[in-house]
Amino acid sequence: MESSASLPLQPSLLPARVALPILFILLGAVFATWAARIPPLRDALQLGAAELGLVLLCSGVGAVLSFPLAAWLLARHGARHAALWSGIALLIALPCLALAPQMGWLMLAMFVMGSAASCFDVAINAIGAEVERVAGRSIMSMLHAWFCLGTFSGALLGSAMAGLQVTPLWHFCLLSAVFLLPLWLSYLALPTDQIDPAAPRQQFALPHGALVALGMIAFCGAMIEGSIGDWSGIYLIDHLGAAPGIAPLGYAVFAGMMLLARLIGDRLKDRHSARPVLVVGALIASAGVLVVITTSQTGIAFIGFALIGAGVAAVFPFIFSAAGKEGPTALAAVATMGYSGGLIGPPIIGFLAHGLGLAIAFGFIGVLTLVVALAAGKASLLK
Repeated sequence: MESSASLPLQPSLLPARVALPILFILLGAVFATWAARIPPLRDALQLGAAELGLVLLCSGVGAVLSFPLAAWLLARHGARHAALWSGIALLIALPCLALAPQMGWLMLAMFVMGSAASCFDVAINAIGAEVERVAGRSIMSMLHAWFCLGTFSGALLGSAMAGLQVTPLWHFCLLSAVFLLPLWLSYLALPTDQIDPAAPRQQFALPHGALVALGMIAFCGAMIEGSIGDWSGIYLIDHLGAAPGIAPLGYAVFAGMMLLARLIGDRLKDRHSARPVLVVGALIASAGVLVVITTSQTGIAFIGFALIGAGVAAVFPFIFSAAGKEGPTALAAVATMGYSGGLIGPPIIGFLAHGLGLAIAFGFIGVLTLVVALAAGKASLLK
């Protein structure tokens, strides 16, 4: 991250090298905060599994439909400004989830939050790609490790808030207030936007050729992460009888192991190359799903969630790195597939849970991990 100092910087009270990690932490914390409080919000509106699936679908729809907006923001104003504006929208949208008086309003709030999160994610990854280019070495796995730190911390905080019976509204407002100043200081510390008026401004793309395998991995990886994030707490409460204060720890364990795995991800890639690391990781995640769906004990289920987190940790850092080497259009194409997977993953789990039960719904996640293993084994761009 130190190499970002060679880019034009804005004056700021915050050191430039910590600005981008803070933004990745912010995104992870917001995501985990929402995920940790899904059960009480579901209960407050008396939503069934299928209805909750529709609510989660709205977030994915907002994410995918926001790609033209994200592309326009980056092309017209630069990633730094896009990160600020979408970050503010994200912090405003979070408390609105707890204010929704009925399902329709919650669906609208989820659509807005999904759109803001997608634009923010694209912006900070674009900044990361530029810093990586200037540094001349891989840093993407470490940046995504900061995201995991945010999700891990957010899940632990969610567990504590639930245990103390703090309402989701006060919880969400507190988190948004805490991150507002770091967001502004990070914006001031980030490299000045370098906008090229002649650069192509592709707004939507799908993978083709050798990128198809990368797109499939991103698609399934997003389905897995989104499903674990949105449904792990519900699974632990409804299927295993965990207490509301304990249930968010399932996602905390998942995120914590993903964090640890991403800390060594770049090293593993340099030693063994990306393909075998992804294949072995996907098989480890498959074993984790098997543990989760076959146990009746919460503690053992935590072990399963840990294995899933460790197994899928390398998916997005390695896929974005491989796609980024093929150019910005290729990266946009693979990112589009990833967000499409995040769109349909959690709702599919909801519909399967409604019709077949939570255990079978989680078994579907295991199928996805096997697809990742197969696609990674055939992905020629993974090196």
